[in-house]
Amino acid sequence: MIRATLTSLLSRKVRLLLSGLAVVLGVMFVSGSFILTDALGRTFDQFFAGVYANTDVEVRRAPNAASAEFDSGERVTAPIGEAELRRIAAVPGVASAEGVVMADGARLIGTNGKVVPSTGPPRFGVDWPSHASDVQLREGRGPAADDEIAINAALAEAAGVTVGDRVGVLTLEPKRTFTIVGIFGYPGGTDSMGGSQTVAFTRPVAQRLMLGAPGSYAYVDVKAATGVSDEELRDRLAAELGPGFDVKTGEQLAEAASGEFAEALNFVNYLLLGFAAVALFVAVFLILNTFSILVAQRTRELALLRAVGAGRRQVIGSVLLEAIVIGLIAAVLGLAAGLGVGALLANVFGRFAGDLRVAAIGLPAGAVVGAFAVGVGVTVVAALVPAVRASRIPPVAALRDAAIPDRPLTKLTLAGAAVLATGAGLLAVGLTGSASDQTLWTILGGVLLSFIGTALLTPLVARPVSGLIGRLFAWSVPGRLGQLNAGRNPRRTAITAAALMVGIALITGVNTVITSGKESFRKVVADQARVDLVIAGENDGFSMATFDPAVIDEVSKLAGVQAATAQYGDVAVVNGERDYVVAYSDVAALTPMFGLTATDGAIDRLSPEEVLVDASTATERGLAVGSPVTVQPPRGEPLTLTVAGIYGGSDLLAGVIVPVDHVDQFYVSQPSAGYIQLAPGASVDAVRSEVDRLLADSPEVSVVDRTQYLDDQLAAADQLLLIVQILLALAILIAVLGVVNTLALSVLERTRELGLLRAVGLRRGQMMRMVTVEAMVISLFGAVLGLLVGAGLGTAVVRALADEGITELALPWTQMGTYLLLAALVGVAAAVLPAIRAARVNVLNAIAYE
Repeated sequence: MIRATLTSLLSRKVRLLLSGLAVVLGVMFVSGSFILTDALGRTFDQFFAGVYANTDVEVRRAPNAASAEFDSGERVTAPIGEAELRRIAAVPGVASAEGVVMADGARLIGTNGKVVPSTGPPRFGVDWPSHASDVQLREGRGPAADDEIAINAALAEAAGVTVGDRVGVLTLEPKRTFTIVGIFGYPGGTDSMGGSQTVAFTRPVAQRLMLGAPGSYAYVDVKAATGVSDEELRDRLAAELGPGFDVKTGEQLAEAASGEFAEALNFVNYLLLGFAAVALFVAVFLILNTFSILVAQRTRELALLRAVGAGRRQVIGSVLLEAIVIGLIAAVLGLAAGLGVGALLANVFGRFAGDLRVAAIGLPAGAVVGAFAVGVGVTVVAALVPAVRASRIPPVAALRDAAIPDRPLTKLTLAGAAVLATGAGLLAVGLTGSASDQTLWTILGGVLLSFIGTALLTPLVARPVSGLIGRLFAWSVPGRLGQLNAGRNPRRTAITAAALMVGIALITGVNTVITSGKESFRKVVADQARVDLVIAGENDGFSMATFDPAVIDEVSKLAGVQAATAQYGDVAVVNGERDYVVAYSDVAALTPMFGLTATDGAIDRLSPEEVLVDASTATERGLAVGSPVTVQPPRGEPLTLTVAGIYGGSDLLAGVIVPVDHVDQFYVSQPSAGYIQLAPGASVDAVRSEVDRLLADSPEVSVVDRTQYLDDQLAAADQLLLIVQILLALAILIAVLGVVNTLALSVLERTRELGLLRAVGLRRGQMMRMVTVEAMVISLFGAVLGLLVGAGLGTAVVRALADEGITELALPWTQMGTYLLLAALVGVAAAVLPAIRAARVNVLNAIAYE
């Protein structure tokens, strides 16, 4: 049986190629994910080991309660003063203690008048005395005067500047102009450390602009005296300084930084593996269909094996052996392809991160295990049902030409209904929040079972629906034949269409949720906002886009402006709970701009000792007018304020509003947004032009009307949809292979039939049109099914998110029409090779075919 199986397999190499290719693509995605994250993980391990190679012990002030959970870096730690520096230097075992100024948020303005963009790495502002020892000057010198800076080579190239140029720099303060006196690089000839942009100031300027505290430091670099280990010095410093300081060795710092990146890489890995799972799920349909067709075509062969003594287990083993061989080959090829994909993506990441030197590509155990487990496992699972079906072929079938007729769909339909009902139940439990900590897995399980249930029910509707779609092409003889062929085997058509259905359903479902969210937001803004112009920019990590507070004062004086207010924001601790608090330069302007209503107290004024809260927050935290509220901002001492008013009536404005008098205790004490309401009859374009002029020194922000601001805010949703579509493209590609495979095997199966059609006068061109119509009908059937399932899943999610603000159901009709059109094109593309093969059928050989 083994020899017969392998001989049979080798005789059908081309037939099994496409099903094997589907597994190769899935394995490639899985192994590539592991290879990519392994290479990047080792890259950052090496990078941070180098960064902290010369660090014995580092001392920072411990993050305060307002921000400890959000970050532990420069942004959230209070600076260390000269008194603490002297105290650290006096600890026994300290050879030297040098204060260092380093913080994210120094944004240089390039020759084009815009801030040099960053793709993610930080934009450091540092002091030259401490930074000089870690770099290599390539041009000029270090800064010596308050209006001088030095920058790293990567930033100089990105900004298009050189030594002697005058440039603007944005920091915690509005734009300041400096002269570039030096350009530096790093050991090993690199232009940047991990893609970061670095601006070096004199120490007093760096302390003022980057820390907002003259005479202070971000951290202290401590060197151990001879004979004192790093760990021993760390323990001495920790004991001396107490819990208010964070003391770590260089090794600990490297491990902590690498650990943070490892968590981010794990998320990327899980994301890629999730889409790989979708691709492999689609591949199951392709392999299942392939083996089903092959078993049907080998009816006489398998019956003969049964007739000469082969048992059912041997027949099942024969089919599964074919699957194992295909799976092993696909796993090897997929692993090799994964190496290439992993190397390519790692190289792209390195360039994207500023020419980061990526570690050599390796082959982690997870990639190998995953490749073979997935490759063999998926193939065997998909081939199991056809294998069992093959074992049921009676020996008498060897005596006749006819294939075993299709069994009734009753059992399949009942099973599909049960699975679909179970999936719908799990979705209902997950989407209503009744699954507690298992919500995500409940929803994923519900989606999976819903797809399986739908696929099992698809044969029930395959013939009528494909017949209905086929009417679009039945105006000619080839079209009519293609229509009939698509519906002649509902199981085969259903499985092929189901593969395409999964990809389109997922894209449609995500698109429905995103579109509904966008429309809900637009409706809320249209109903509640009375803002005509908005001053805002893109926030990138710590580098919050801000502008000079004086701009709003000038805007308020412009002709045609009825009201204007600036918005400040930061993380704080409110009555022991971390929250995001905001402040406005003109609280009274909020009521007409956002339609606020006072549910208790007064909300049109705010003294330095008062605070406003929205009705929902007041209810959740048991606050009322007169209640004391303790607010711990990122800087300074806690504030004890009193609730002056409780507001409601707006879905756009919520939370805690603190007096503008305390924004100097925010990490960034400049406004990040501004709202302008015009007087009746005022020209939007005229006022916008004047505001643009006032923002000349704030290149990170711009003024836009309400419509443009909405589009800018919703652009991220469109980018998310694009990413989903790109990642699901692999599943769509496998589905296309499924259509090609089905048609190719179907052409082989109908060789005699095709010869007879040619004999009775069907021309080659008509033969190709017939196969093309069949492919288009199957593709359109899968697309229609996917659109219905995706719209249903998306609608269910939208309804479940009604309490989260997504109240409008909006189906993406334009995109859905596009998907339908693309499905038709997919059918045409998938039919090319099978149609050519059908047209080349030799009439005499086909008629004589047995």
